[in-house]
Amino acid sequence: MRHKLKAKRPLRRRPRPVRRLRRIDPISVEIIRGAMETIAYEMATHVSLTATTPILNQSNERNATILDARGSLAALSVGVPQFMLSSTLPVRFALQFFGPDGLFDGDVLVANDPYHGGGHLPDYNIFAPVFHDDEMVLIASIQCHHADTGGAMPGGYNVDAHDIWAEGVRFPALKIYEKGIERRDVTYFMKINNRTPTFLGDLRAQIGAAQLGARRLKEVIERHGVEAVRRATDYMIDYAARRFKEEVAAWPDGEYESDVYVDHDPKGNKDIHIHCKVTVRGSDLTVDFSGSDTRENLQAYSTFGNTRGYVVAQLASMMDPSIPKNEGFFNSIDLIVPQGCCLNPPPERSVAAGTHHPGTEVGEAIAKALEQVIPRRCCPQIYKMGMPTVIFGKNPKTQQLFIDHSVDTFAAYCGAVYGQDGWGAMNVSFGNLIRATGEINESIFPVRHISRDYAIDSGGAGKWRGCPGSLYIKELCAPSQVYTYVVGMKYPMPGIAGGKPGAPNQLKLRCGGPHEQTVKTTAFYVDHLPGERYEYRYGGGGGWGDPLERDPQKVLDDVLDEYVSVEGARRDYGVVLSGSLEELTLAIDESATAALRHAMRHPVESCQEPSEPQAPSHEPRAASPEPRATNPEPRRN
Repeated sequence: MRHKLKAKRPLRRRPRPVRRLRRIDPISVEIIRGAMETIAYEMATHVSLTATTPILNQSNERNATILDARGSLAALSVGVPQFMLSSTLPVRFALQFFGPDGLFDGDVLVANDPYHGGGHLPDYNIFAPVFHDDEMVLIASIQCHHADTGGAMPGGYNVDAHDIWAEGVRFPALKIYEKGIERRDVTYFMKINNRTPTFLGDLRAQIGAAQLGARRLKEVIERHGVEAVRRATDYMIDYAARRFKEEVAAWPDGEYESDVYVDHDPKGNKDIHIHCKVTVRGSDLTVDFSGSDTRENLQAYSTFGNTRGYVVAQLASMMDPSIPKNEGFFNSIDLIVPQGCCLNPPPERSVAAGTHHPGTEVGEAIAKALEQVIPRRCCPQIYKMGMPTVIFGKNPKTQQLFIDHSVDTFAAYCGAVYGQDGWGAMNVSFGNLIRATGEINESIFPVRHISRDYAIDSGGAGKWRGCPGSLYIKELCAPSQVYTYVVGMKYPMPGIAGGKPGAPNQLKLRCGGPHEQTVKTTAFYVDHLPGERYEYRYGGGGGWGDPLERDPQKVLDDVLDEYVSVEGARRDYGVVLSGSLEELTLAIDESATAALRHAMRHPVESCQEPSEPQAPSHEPRAASPEPRATNPEPRRN
């Protein structure tokens, strides 16, 4: 796998041919599949109940998977999709590296290296092979995001790193348990190369989850037999491939292209370009990212494993949800990602920032391409935050380092879909992430949560409206430093099928003091005194469909709920309201609304009389985003 990742030619994953299996009882298949999925869920829950750091025990930022002895994904739990989709490649490297005689019953391995199949260094994958009569049958894997990587920057997000080594310690495939015995030298090595005081507890929670999964899977094998488990696994994989191809065969043949952009990388290089071409030929689907950014000085790279995960997450959200998400689904996609572009980097480049951007824009590019084919199923499963706002300093209560990744509750980025407004949640790529409550984080970190309100007029207008963004204010109660990277200011969340984009992001630091500043690209170690705060206006989700087709009654409801202002109703939806919001006497002016919508649809035909002046909104509205660049600054190819 490592050799393929370093290949000069475009990396392709061609569909695996469907195998002919001996007849198998489909009821037994579903029983075994259900058992595996339950075990994966139990592993993930084990981490949440036993881990010691908030990013693991509160946020749900983990996922468990079951693989066969070849490293093919067989079953998974409900978790963060990016994790469930990037867990297979590190396992396959370990199988290749140790060989058929190098793994034993009782082994537990750890891997986090982006250049051996992983996403980025904070994502630790811990897995345990499952043996029966000295023969490997399955592998139990649990992947979690940890609070630190031991690199030059606390928090695991050194977006200014010169190369991968500056981001932290790399573990391509390392045995932490061998034949059931802990390798204490390895455990201690990992402990002293991590700043998080509770890292060892998190590591042991993850190890325990992998061992739990291995024990449970042995019980399944003993109950059903090795051959039945293998046949069931093969059947599930082939069934997913067959269902995938049936779905694609219903789409019209053709080549569908899109171009999307990231505002900048952490160094300020502008308009990071992702080009996508989706080709449908019968039941075959090709996703090709040739033509994406190849500038040599970029600080924005998504590893192949990370890119692959976002491809599958986006496509899965657009297809029948009953199709199993396993290797059959993955291998039905002919994926082309040329090495050297921003979605499959040259060797050893820094990837901390690129895991988020341009990684997440992979989903946007696929959605915008397939908007031409299946618009009613299109919603970009992305986010535009740049990276988490990492806060670190010394906790006055414990006199120890604290690292707050700001994985706490806010609403943003959830786009509308056909028939449904965006609502107070994250998109599918982060769809099962549980963000901590302010009360819990205030008890752990020296911070105070001041606001997490919906921001008026921030959701993208459409026949169905995007979720409003959040006005998020956090006060620092101890001397702290803030480190973050912000995008989504020039290219916010996109709309679909005529829907409008959501409001852009805006982050202000050191608010409440004399040195308030707005982040333009990246905030490097910005000192905050006690009592100073940061204010983040998280952008809203994009709308779906023509805003002038939205039911005026829904617009009125949004105004009453303070999602949309009276002025926004008129400006964005062509809905004229009479009465007073303060007195709750608002009503739809039917005739004025019909006339205004006609004028907005046919501006050339409308009368030239000046319209009535509009009163300013009570809530500040973020500036309109700049038009998408069709000819961004020249780049070196």
